[in-house]
Amino acid sequence: MNEVADVMERSDIVAHNLHVAGEHIENEARDPASVMALYTDDIVLEVPGRALRFAGRAAIEENYRRMFGSMTDIEIEPLERFATEDRVVDDMIARFRLIGDGMVNAPLPVGSRVELRLVHVFHMKDGLISREIVHEHWREAA
Repeated sequence: MNEVADVMERSDIVAHNLHVAGEHIENEARDPASVMALYTDDIVLEVPGRALRFAGRAAIEENYRRMFGSMTDIEIEPLERFATEDRVVDDMIARFRLIGDGMVNAPLPVGSRVELRLVHVFHMKDGLISREIVHEHWREAA
């Protein structure tokens, strides 16, 4: 009987983690402040391909405001999202025009039409995102 309860509890945790990651992806560009409550107090965001690391909600929110303020005509193509009890992986393609310099260390110049493959790895702790690692593959869109 306990095995069934444990499985149900694990599935609830996984479902919650998927919901939190979905809320984050859905709202980070629209209203960066609204997703800060989805993070733990010790949140760290890393973007290894652009050598970026942000610690704390304030630094991440400021980065999001600059970054999303430098994009227009944003289209998102979800590819896959799955979770465990302590991780969520989200794979997508984002297409946009880069219109400003808020995308720090972007490998394409301002004015480019970008196709960006993104794989987010969310580390989850107590139902919140404790670490976000964003792997990017940039290419100029046709």
